Amino acid sequence: MTRLTLFDLDHTLLDGDSDVLWCEFLMGRGLLDRAEFGARNIAMDHAYRAGTVSVAEFCAFFVSTLTLKSRAQWQPWRQAFLAEVIAPRLPATAHALVRRHVDADDLVVLSTATNRFITELTARHLGFEHLIATECETLGEAFTGCTAGTPNMRDGKVTRLHAWLADRGLALADCDSTFYSDSMNDLPLLSAVNHPVVVDPDPRLAAIAAERGWPVLHLRPQPG
Repeated sequence: MTRLTLFDLDHTLLDGDSDVLWCEFLMGRGLLDRAEFGARNIAMDHAYRAGTVSVAEFCAFFVSTLTLKSRAQWQPWRQAFLAEVIAPRLPATAHALVRRHVDADDLVVLSTATNRFITELTARHLGFEHLIATECETLGEAFTGCTAGTPNMRDGKVTRLHAWLADRGLALADCDSTFYSDSMNDLPLLSAVNHPVVVDPDPRLAAIAAERGWPVLHLRPQPG
């Protein structure tokens, strides 16, 4: 039986949210208008945490930040984003946890609602060979600002995982599966795997974990 180990990224391995941090990074560099995006960025983060934003609205908002520029044009900026913003927010405990599963020869996958273009460098930095992420639509070499296919969020994470496994001749039912996540938005996938593990959860997810007997892991120091 294949040992399949899945990780969420934002607020699980990463201390923060990649999309929100990306917007803040672009505003700080003058690449996005803070007057237009600042309040919307904060509101989208709050709505995501509360579970009140639609999948389409959430993913489209952040993918829209890539509009009309090509991968080549964005490349220096996303490299700077990784080095200056993301890498310092990936604690040693997160690196060690991923490495433990890689060294055990698990099939290790990073599964994130954030788009592939922003997160593929993060995945490599953490040692992931496999990434399932929201995909960005392109026209020629340029990003259109729209998503492509099923966004990798909420039930979409389960849908995308089944498709990803099927492409490899596998089925989730045939795997000994583990998923690490902090988020109520990941409840569908947490409920679908054999071994759900909640990481630094908010009170709502902590309550569900206690009710269902799911283990709770802390990768960051706890207050007090």
